[in-house]
Amino acid sequence: MKKEGNYAFVDTQNLYLGVLSLGWKLDYKKFRIYLKEKYGVTVAYMFMGYVPTNQALYTMLTSAGYTLIFKPIVHGPDGTIKGNVDAELVLQTMIDFEKLNKAILVTSDGDFYCLVNHLYKHNKLARVLSPYKIRCSKLLKQAARGELRFLASLQEKLEYKNKKALLRDRTTQ
Repeated sequence: MKKEGNYAFVDTQNLYLGVLSLGWKLDYKKFRIYLKEKYGVTVAYMFMGYVPTNQALYTMLTSAGYTLIFKPIVHGPDGTIKGNVDAELVLQTMIDFEKLNKAILVTSDGDFYCLVNHLYKHNKLARVLSPYKIRCSKLLKQAARGELRFLASLQEKLEYKNKKALLRDRTTQ
């Protein structure tokens, strides 16, 4: 795989909830470095619903090297926030299709079956990175054709560690 000109397309909510379900938190700065070093990612998009109170998070993600693409959110009847970004992710992938060398898709969502299939058929799929091993869509697994990896094995490398808590733990030992 050519190690330059690769683009990452991150289903941010799926990534966040998937890693959280594994019992740890992702360090997004480390993840951006990992994408660059492992897959030659020069552009890393994060697709998410826009919540005005999350400005500090957006600033941190941008400074870590992500390009953020927002969708307005809606609130469900139970008050939950909905920000389904599937169409935005697919559209951006198609906008960048000719420019990118290979695509890395970060999701477990079977709704991306047709996109992964299209990328594979045109030799543009580098990898699908799934946060969920058990709950990863069977359709996504099928479309990825062996180019699927799970983030669970990367916990030691990508886990967020609260530096203040680590310092406190070291001084009490």
